[in-house]
Amino acid sequence: MAAFAFPHLDPVAFAVGPLQVRWYGLAYVAGFVLAAAIFHRLNARWKVGLTTDQEIDVVLAAVIGLMLGARLGYVLFYGGSEYWRHPVRILETWEGGMSFHGGLAGILLAGWVMSKRLKVPFLRLTDLGAVGAPIGLFLGRFANFVNGELWGRVTTAPWGVVFPGAGPLPRHPSQLYEAFLEGVVLFVVMLVLSQKKRPDGVMLGTLLALYGVFRIAVEFFREPDVQLGFVAGPFTMGQVLSVPMVVAGIALVVWAYRRGKAAGDAPAEP
Repeated sequence: MAAFAFPHLDPVAFAVGPLQVRWYGLAYVAGFVLAAAIFHRLNARWKVGLTTDQEIDVVLAAVIGLMLGARLGYVLFYGGSEYWRHPVRILETWEGGMSFHGGLAGILLAGWVMSKRLKVPFLRLTDLGAVGAPIGLFLGRFANFVNGELWGRVTTAPWGVVFPGAGPLPRHPSQLYEAFLEGVVLFVVMLVLSQKKRPDGVMLGTLLALYGVFRIAVEFFREPDVQLGFVAGPFTMGQVLSVPMVVAGIALVVWAYRRGKAAGDAPAEP
């Protein structure tokens, strides 16, 4: 049975004295910087009207919402009883533990707050941010692979990887599956759709629906979280949390197009 040994990848990008900067942290930074650049470009193309200062405020709010939501989401959905017995561990973010679904909730809440503050329709603002989101997903999943974490289930496929700490058997590199589907494929779809200004909500709905579908599919190849295992028959927590995303995303896209058609809106050319 052919398999690849896990490459010797150092999760620490560089160190300055006692301070270690990890690839996972850099992935977050790079993801936000690139997503902010796309946000800026689309703000001009779609003629949303945000100033540069307002764009910066939105990005900073998104960073705070994502980080808080991702951490609290992990504690609530994946943390088990450990965090309830030792609440101070919630603050130990350097030990890892971030949830996409929690981060999504946090960033949407931040978007709602900023939409009220800036008097910009919520769905228009989230559509701006949705286009660049897959970049962060790609970088984050690739960083998971570098860290040798969130590996897949045992496989006989020739591209199976023997991960350190996961036993002697080759496993699916599910982090790379997710990086490709949730990052590359989803970004291409969003980029193509963004060439025209769609009715408010279409971009967000597309992101939700496709991410949910891809996450559900890849979870069949990913090892369930050891502290949870399967939570609903053969399904994992990631799949359970993704089903509402698919439903909400499809419903949002349908609603947005029907609303736009009823209002006589025609997508403006870039």
